[in-house]
Amino acid sequence: MIITLAGENSFARQRELQQLVDAFVAKHGDLALERLDGEEADFARLHAALTGLALFADEKLVVLRSPGSNKQFNEKFEQLLGEIPETTDVILIEPKLDKRTAYYKLLKSKTDFRDFPEPDQNGLARWLAEAAKAQGASLSSADARYLVERVGSNQQLLASELDKLILYDPKISRQTIELLTEAAPQSTIFQLLEAAFAGNAKRTLALYAEQRALKVEPPQIIAMLTWQLHVLAIIKTAGDRSGDTIAKEAKINPFVIRKSQGIARQLSLTELKALVKKLQKIDVASKRTNIDPDEALQHYLLSLSN
Repeated sequence: MIITLAGENSFARQRELQQLVDAFVAKHGDLALERLDGEEADFARLHAALTGLALFADEKLVVLRSPGSNKQFNEKFEQLLGEIPETTDVILIEPKLDKRTAYYKLLKSKTDFRDFPEPDQNGLARWLAEAAKAQGASLSSADARYLVERVGSNQQLLASELDKLILYDPKISRQTIELLTEAAPQSTIFQLLEAAFAGNAKRTLALYAEQRALKVEPPQIIAMLTWQLHVLAIIKTAGDRSGDTIAKEAKINPFVIRKSQGIARQLSLTELKALVKKLQKIDVASKRTNIDPDEALQHYLLSLSN
């Protein structure tokens, strides 16, 4: 049996790997397990692990992380498939694959291919609600979405926050989410821009104050605003490409692209360039003069509201 665990969702991929390894070790013992990193081991070592027989058990499991990064392995993979003994199970972990390559096509056709893409906001919210239910807790769809918006799209972090919330009170509410979790700075920076472009000056200033209360300094806020403007620029210049295509080509989380498309639609490319230039002036002035960066940034954000 040869299984490929692909995709950039490290949380789901690692969970699947752990379940497979635990089941094998429970049956055959940990001496029958061998792990290798394809980015570090040479081809001879990888070949020996796959083709050699188990020394201390009837069967063995070989776990290879990113073996496709090894050029020889990539080129000789089809040949290797015929050399692996029936008593050897193999798990190939390939977070990033080029779908145009022969190697990818072989993995798809010749192995048990399991893909774990990064989930979007709705997918994460559904997963949180289901995970809470599985642990005997309750979390509404609306509050699950709020938790994703507040904490961010890192599934491992969301899992930890969910465990903490359930331990405090199995009936999870927005109030307990706000009490026990901290807003992710980058997520809140997006909310800050969203409020500004929506013309909500009061919320804009409140979110800025929240950032400062979280000990996020003006240079960090400038850096995160720059990143958000960078994302908007990518979307504005992407033509009629879909959000998923933009995310893949720009190597940005699809969740970030989809969240930013609404703001991008409100701006012309000329307006966006002006915003970038104005933020750059604030950045330069904050480093070379004695301006108050807080005052300058708040004025910048309020100008967006207008």
